[in-house]
Amino acid sequence: MKTYDVVIVGGGVVGSASAHYLRKNGFAGSIALVEKDTSWALGCTARSVGGLRQQFSTPENIALSKFGVALVKTLKSEFGPDADIGFKEQGYLICASPEGLPILEENHAVQIAHGADNVLLRGEDLAARFPWLVTEGIAAGCFGLSGEGWVDPYMFAALFRKAAIAQGVELIHDEVTGVTREGDHITGVMLTSGEAIACGTLVNAAGTGAGKLAAMAGIELPVGPRKRYVYVLDCPAATEALHKAPLTVIPGGVYFRPEGRNFLAGLSPEEHQEPDSLDWEVDHAWFEENIWPALAERVPLFEAIKVISAWVGHYDYNALDQNAVIGPHPEVTNFLFANGFSGHGLQQGPAAGNAISELVIDGRYKTIDLTRLGFTRIRDRQPIFEKNVI
Repeated sequence: MKTYDVVIVGGGVVGSASAHYLRKNGFAGSIALVEKDTSWALGCTARSVGGLRQQFSTPENIALSKFGVALVKTLKSEFGPDADIGFKEQGYLICASPEGLPILEENHAVQIAHGADNVLLRGEDLAARFPWLVTEGIAAGCFGLSGEGWVDPYMFAALFRKAAIAQGVELIHDEVTGVTREGDHITGVMLTSGEAIACGTLVNAAGTGAGKLAAMAGIELPVGPRKRYVYVLDCPAATEALHKAPLTVIPGGVYFRPEGRNFLAGLSPEEHQEPDSLDWEVDHAWFEENIWPALAERVPLFEAIKVISAWVGHYDYNALDQNAVIGPHPEVTNFLFANGFSGHGLQQGPAAGNAISELVIDGRYKTIDLTRLGFTRIRDRQPIFEKNVI
């Protein structure tokens, strides 16, 4: 039986970043990165829209994302001169109706207090900056002046994975089918291939499979998949200004952003609208009935658009409070969690990976104190709600 000092389950951005930062921060022990998807195309990371923002309501989320943005802006010094993930620093614009204005203002105050670079725009100021937007009925928009935008998510995760492998991390293409536990200690995992591997520390970075992996160890974790649709739009009438638009969220939750000569758009459903099936089939009626009318109302140039492609992605959704679960289990202390990002994993993955490395190496957080996001709140059913889930 092979033995590794650290076994990380999940090779997306969170798991790969954990492996990378373990090596970068000086961990010399053996590391295995276990990933079942050999195409790297079906995980949460690859099927995200690649957003980076600081517009959150939870201070820890702001800090996690600021870490990621700082990395993106110094990418070549971290990964070499050829590192490029296509960062488009065009900002986020989150709009609020009069009813939603108090929450937007409250969130903005929290963001400014924690170093985010954004501004509240109202009335003529909002209309002048974004002339393509119908501002009637919008009380304000919070716009990221810097440090917000989007990247190529597949390329971002690949940088971490390749750097980790180059530093001696062993990649195992397999699926975990069981976790062995002796009392308050994880001793190893079993794989589909029939192989069993022992470990000193087990890191759960399994994305949508995080709850299933935890259950193998007899631990209840309320994290599982939620189906989301992303539509690729062609808009022949789009102006240069619209192609330079930020990722825009209009009242009601519909979002869009430029993507090359096209646009991406989507809308997260309400709880009662969640799709029953967790397959990879796109519901085009969801766009026709819920997204297009809202887009056309707010952006008249979108009255004539065509869906030219679409895909399904799955959020690793934390049903308790839509916030990540990061840190050790309070009793099974060699079982570390980095799960439940609820659509924010790409931007928060680098900081989460760094945090996992600090817990393994030093037994404590050194860069960002993520104690509040630990498993204890899951055990005690004490949610910390994130109000800005897109």
